Amino acid sequence: MTQGPLTTEAGAPVADNQNSETAGVGGPVLVQDQLLLEKLAHFNRERIPERVVHARGAGAYGTFKVTADVTQYTRAKFLSEVGKETEVFLRFSTVAGNLGAADAVRDPRGFAVKFYTEEGNYDLVGNNTPVFFIRDAIKFPDFIHTQKRDPYTGSQEADNVFDFWGLSPESTHQVTWLFGDRGIPASYRHMDGFGSHTYQWNNEAGEVFWVKYHFKTDQGIKNLTAEEAEILAGKDPDSHQRDLREAIERGEYPSWTAYVQIMPAADAATYRFNPFDLTKVWPHADYPLIEFGKLELNRNPENIFAEVEQSIFSPAHFVPGIGPSPDKMLQGRLFAYGDAHRYRVGINADHLPVNRPHATEARTNSRDGYLYDGRHKGAKNYEPNSFGGPFQTDRPLWQPIPVTGVTGETVTPVHAEDNDFVQAGNLYRLMTEEEKERLVNNLANAISGVTRDDIADRAINNFRQADEDFGKRLEAAVQALRG
Repeated sequence: MTQGPLTTEAGAPVADNQNSETAGVGGPVLVQDQLLLEKLAHFNRERIPERVVHARGAGAYGTFKVTADVTQYTRAKFLSEVGKETEVFLRFSTVAGNLGAADAVRDPRGFAVKFYTEEGNYDLVGNNTPVFFIRDAIKFPDFIHTQKRDPYTGSQEADNVFDFWGLSPESTHQVTWLFGDRGIPASYRHMDGFGSHTYQWNNEAGEVFWVKYHFKTDQGIKNLTAEEAEILAGKDPDSHQRDLREAIERGEYPSWTAYVQIMPAADAATYRFNPFDLTKVWPHADYPLIEFGKLELNRNPENIFAEVEQSIFSPAHFVPGIGPSPDKMLQGRLFAYGDAHRYRVGINADHLPVNRPHATEARTNSRDGYLYDGRHKGAKNYEPNSFGGPFQTDRPLWQPIPVTGVTGETVTPVHAEDNDFVQAGNLYRLMTEEEKERLVNNLANAISGVTRDDIADRAINNFRQADEDFGKRLEAAVQALRG
């Protein structure tokens, strides 16, 4: 902001910003004091509705640089040549806590990347885990209600959490991740990021590939124990945000190496796991990681509200060469994210500097609405038109997906080795003895807060089905804590 006289929102100079206008010395305040009314009215409206999920977050700008040729798989221009750089904005977050919650808590972390490409913004909305608790978006509001405050007690309740997880066995894999060592990252810089969902890449020839994104931290994985996190959350609730900001201020720019797993489209139908099930991973032995880029964060936002709180991300923001898959959670999010931002920030949220395209221009026929800035001036607001307006390209961003069958509420297709417990069991058996002990202790401490035996027993049984030893040890630990 430039130097000069303080002004009203309309630009008029302010004569006195210390004293309200009154009817005589010591008299009542006058309604004609428009500066006073303007300041109080603006202050009352300085908070927009916080995100229902991922409310607590931090962000930074940076660059994404292509390090390997992937043009045989995708025609996306920002991935078109080795060495090409694209500006990015990355928002980290916790999921369940509100805007004032502590950072160092056991919770998944959001990992949302906005690529400001020359073909428009591409948003990759992911987490620091490769899987999720549910596979169908119709269950998402119910799941989040269990993580938020109970409508009667006003507190988060273990009964709600483990009642839902126990009745939703597909959550067993993600819960095993969450209560393991990586459930509380030491900082945003010391964790991996994942696209989690399956996405489509398509090349110039129209060939289709299914892909999963992985961002491996170059700082190394560092985590907090439950005991360390409890102390840190109390001493410094802003620990993760502070760490990210100060690292960038010091010039210690955090970075991640980007990898992709690539599955030819023809493999999907017969793959041993359903490749579009968000509760499953693709084992690297089947589809190895292929490096394709480097992501670096090197600039802090100048204003947290304008650039972090008002930043919006939507998995529906695709560019040519990248598209959705039949992943049912992704399909629901294609609507839900954009709708949340239209409600929370406003219909013109995409016009804000952090959200609008940086490497190209948005050309739409959408007009008016809250905070519309008149950028279109007198241009026609319909298409087609003969006045030189924007026109369609006749080339879709992604390739069509073949479909068959009848409409109806259907369960996710089951493949040869699909069940809700196999990958959770595999994850448990990969752990060292010390990691298993910490996992069991973390889960036992959480389940011991459940007040009903049937809810606790059902939750424990899911882990028993994943691995007999897992369940046996967890049952004994819970019993010891509950007396």
